[in-house]
Amino acid sequence: MTDDNKPQVDPAVEAELKGVPEDMIDLENAGEALDDALAMLKSDLEAAKQDILYAKAETQNVRRRLEKDVADARAYAATGFARDILSVSDNLARALDAISADLREDERFKGLVAGIEATARELDKVFGLHGISRIAATGLPLDPNQHQAMMEVPSADAEPGTVLQELQAGYMIKDRLLRPAMVAVAKKPD
Repeated sequence: MTDDNKPQVDPAVEAELKGVPEDMIDLENAGEALDDALAMLKSDLEAAKQDILYAKAETQNVRRRLEKDVADARAYAATGFARDILSVSDNLARALDAISADLREDERFKGLVAGIEATARELDKVFGLHGISRIAATGLPLDPNQHQAMMEVPSADAEPGTVLQELQAGYMIKDRLLRPAMVAVAKKPD
């Protein structure tokens, strides 16, 4: 080094650096700039890695939600149709209930009654195949998740809140309520 505290310059290096802008040749500040740039690149890389992890997690969550939605759609696709066909089942049950005992014994109507009963059994079988089941009601405590109380009947024989009569059958489709059972519930006598 000279008295001016300037480093000695090698002529070969001097020739090599000819034409390079001065701010790029400043070696003292270049090291700090490189360190700053490297630190910034490292922080950007960490941020990008974190963003990728979040994106992968979100993609996995979306995939799970879609799989659940597809499974639910398959399991409960027939809900609207099932709800509509329940009225047919109700009417069939009313028809069977309306047939008197003497008409059931009449030879002219035995075939008709047997056909209606077979149709009702087949409908119940199809309901079972599709996960549609009847809700138990009579004699059980009122369950607001499955029963809809339509009236209260004074009763000394049954506990208050017990279902005495089923006015309309209720149904479940798999683990969901399709239609609540409409019931008459016991209350304390007046």
